[in-house]
Amino acid sequence: MSTTTHHETTIAANPDLPTIEIVREFDAPPAAVFRAHVEPELVKKWLGPRRLEMEIVTWDARTGGEYRYVHRDDQGEYRFYGSFHEVRPGERIVQTFTWEGVPDGVALETITFEDLGDGRTRLRGVSVFDSKEARDMALSSGMEVGVNEGYERLDELLTAEK
Repeated sequence: MSTTTHHETTIAANPDLPTIEIVREFDAPPAAVFRAHVEPELVKKWLGPRRLEMEIVTWDARTGGEYRYVHRDDQGEYRFYGSFHEVRPGERIVQTFTWEGVPDGVALETITFEDLGDGRTRLRGVSVFDSKEARDMALSSGMEVGVNEGYERLDELLTAEK
């Protein structure tokens, strides 16, 4: 029986820029962590808080592709969409992110997958918002719970895939 290690997630807002940086390590090689970000059946298993059900409406993870998904709970639906601007296998994803409930709220996200050796990966995500106010609204939305629970679920998925 294998055990799953959950590493600490760092979520930081730059006081001078409208950005959020998320850094997290995984006990899996970059190719596996990247695959879990681009294959819709895998994304559905880990993205977001545990209490939400996820429906993927569109998922075309390639340069020039797009995505749309819905998270649901007994209180309602939360809809998100965006465009994949660059998808470089095993290395980097650049995408937009929009929460339909937040007008004028497009963020540009760059996710990189750094090979740490020994089958480990450091994921670094930087989101750039329109303003510091938009960034602060994202931070106060409860995103930390979704990020942490989502990455714990990703740890579990990556352990199961070994």
